[in-house]
Amino acid sequence: MALLMARRLAAMEGWTLLSAGTDGQDGPTDAAGAFADGATIQRAESVELNAEEFERRCDSLTFFDKEGGSYRTGLTGTNVMDLHILICTPRTSRSSARNELS
Repeated sequence: MALLMARRLAAMEGWTLLSAGTDGQDGPTDAAGAFADGATIQRAESVELNAEEFERRCDSLTFFDKEGGSYRTGLTGTNVMDLHILICTPRTSRSSARNELS
């Protein structure tokens, strides 16, 4: 989910996603999940990672380990569900910010 969303959020400011399992692991891995935002793809490309290729191989763990967005909590002992949290930070225009300060 995080890798797919990283591609969709590319170059979009103000959006951040956490996709993670509450048990502290995603499948057979030691990562609970990953963070993705509008700069994920740019960071990946700066270290010569091709998100499309990792998505094609279903290997988001290696992608996020190398990009820096992996999320590790350790095992939690709780397996409620997977969480997908998408946060949008609204942009404040200069004129409305000026009005708020007045």
